[in-house]
Amino acid sequence: MDSRMFSGQDGLNYSFNLSDDRELVDSSEGRGKLSQTGFVVLSVVLGFIMIFGFLNNFIVLLLFCKFKKLRTPVNMLLLNISISDMLVCLFGTTLSFASSIRGRWLLGRSGCSWYGFINSCFGIVSLISLVILSYDRYSTLTVYNKGGPDYRKPLLAVGGSWLYSLFWTVPPLLGWSSYGIEGAGTSCSVSWTVQTPQSHAYIICLFIFCLGLPVLVMIYCYSRLLWAVKQVGKIRKTSARRREYHILFMVLTTAVCYMLCWMPYGVVAMMATFGPPNIISPVASVVPSLLAKSSTVINPLIYILMNKQFYKCFLILFHCDHWPAEPGNTSMTTVMQLNRRGYSNTVACTPNVTTGQDTRS
Repeated sequence: MDSRMFSGQDGLNYSFNLSDDRELVDSSEGRGKLSQTGFVVLSVVLGFIMIFGFLNNFIVLLLFCKFKKLRTPVNMLLLNISISDMLVCLFGTTLSFASSIRGRWLLGRSGCSWYGFINSCFGIVSLISLVILSYDRYSTLTVYNKGGPDYRKPLLAVGGSWLYSLFWTVPPLLGWSSYGIEGAGTSCSVSWTVQTPQSHAYIICLFIFCLGLPVLVMIYCYSRLLWAVKQVGKIRKTSARRREYHILFMVLTTAVCYMLCWMPYGVVAMMATFGPPNIISPVASVVPSLLAKSSTVINPLIYILMNKQFYKCFLILFHCDHWPAEPGNTSMTTVMQLNRRGYSNTVACTPNVTTGQDTRS
């Protein structure tokens, strides 16, 4: 190739890009490597997360498109979670899956920055949406509200979750910290091990505002919700008691799965940043990373299939259940209000048309 093709600033930029990519590859190859069997296992797990994460969230989108009754204000948050999780599977997990098959990162430094950015961005969107949903469930179950459906607040919450995520994930692209290789060298994230004051400041802010505070908000909302359910159980000993156990199970499952997926990754990241050098081996950091990615599979199961409304529509969608359209038996609404000794929770799903006909969105 004629060297005159690359001259001046363009040639200098090209040589810098080649140097950066070679440095990234060398860094990846110098990390703790998995065995061939380890990469096979990693590829299988990532393939499972990629396929089922996409399918689960795609089913959620189908339910929203097919059943008009599901398009309620609060369910906009569920839709936001599914969209962000599905985007992670499409544009993030696919890249780490392909790299794991080859045993090394395939897309160079620019691809690494892209992967780290989109995974962090979509992941934070999902987390913030879960937090907003926990507050919404707490407020709707404990505060009496006579108003009709209001889509303004949920839509503002959805937009706010994306702006909040971009606020914390764009800075590494602009020079405040950076995105780099992590784990066994087949994925990228925030450069946890860079020992600079700027990087440490960013990681501390990221940990506080994108993990610590969300966890505290969820703990507060769900603990208050549990107390509210317990109070209703004392007032009503029959149907309220059954609702108490159901909500208790759903809330505990939500909190445990949230902590299980994200807290190990956060703890490992903080140890890698502020602990002694090499305290966390690259190979050992793979498991927390996989747990965090698995949230894309778990979220639809918890927030959709454990919801009676969505579950019944899911059965109808796949012809597992058939409902006759009977007047007066299409929905069941009970009211719960702590101060007025009531209980409010809509649990019914009404399909758009009777069984056997195509539902029009």
